[in-house]
Amino acid sequence: MFESREVKAAVTQRAAGRMLPGAVFGTNTSTLPVSGLSEAFVRPDQFIGMHFFSPVDRMPLLEIVVGKQTSAATLARALDFTQQLRKTPIVVQDSRGFFTSRTFGTFIKEGIAMLQEGVMPALIENAAIQAGFPVGPLAIVDEVSLGLSLQVYDQWVADGAPPAFEPALTVDLLRKMVHSLGRGGRAAGAGFYEYPKGAAKHLWAGLAQLCPAAKAQPQVDEVQRRLLTIQALEAARCVEEGVVSAADADVGSVLGIGYPSWTGGVISYIETIGLQAFVDEADRMREAYGERYRPSPWLLERARAHVPFHQPMELLAE
Repeated sequence: MFESREVKAAVTQRAAGRMLPGAVFGTNTSTLPVSGLSEAFVRPDQFIGMHFFSPVDRMPLLEIVVGKQTSAATLARALDFTQQLRKTPIVVQDSRGFFTSRTFGTFIKEGIAMLQEGVMPALIENAAIQAGFPVGPLAIVDEVSLGLSLQVYDQWVADGAPPAFEPALTVDLLRKMVHSLGRGGRAAGAGFYEYPKGAAKHLWAGLAQLCPAAKAQPQVDEVQRRLLTIQALEAARCVEEGVVSAADADVGSVLGIGYPSWTGGVISYIETIGLQAFVDEADRMREAYGERYRPSPWLLERARAHVPFHQPMELLAE
């Protein structure tokens, strides 16, 4: 189903009429706040987000989203169901995009932003894979579909959400790809990649004219650090806002959105580098690439005070 509040409400109401009394409604929405969607259900306390990942038969994570009215009993039933499916749950609080979609979205947007800056598409994609991501950001947005990404953004704007960090970096190019060039992604047969019948996909040659390559290209490790850092910053914001715990952020990033396993997860990546070194690096990127890299005052203070996200075991024992 499309990420449309109206479409989801209509289907929810139709389903409610055929459900057994007391049945729990689990929605697989990936971006729309569960609390708002629950208004279309007759028992909002028995409405919960259960965000699966594609391909469902292979991806081990299940992101359970607790709405404002979701009861403890409903959460318990969702966790029981997750165990029956033999998946690994993380429990997150309700917000737009929850944890995984918020964090993963920055990966896609940063890849497109680099493309618009003149970074060669093959460099973006190969650097991501060499860093440990399963695929590059341009390949994954083709799989998700460019049109769906636009629908998510348009619903976000329609809901009156404040402007995102430099949305024009991605939205304008996506609109041109979809509406002017007819390149909506893999399902449409064309996107940032070409999909020839009987042959392997390859980057679309037209990107050279659409986003001309800059004369000076960044080093591979700089591209990698940008993709790692932008997601870690968003994950830290999710922890700051109480959307997710540091531990669940690490688990969810590795098992759900393909953050490189060698890092230990998005929050462990910050702590491996060191909080102060991480915010210094993010601030350098802010000056070079834009405000989306600015660490929050909360994260800056945490780094200044040397407050780790993960407490050492000896402190936990105390």
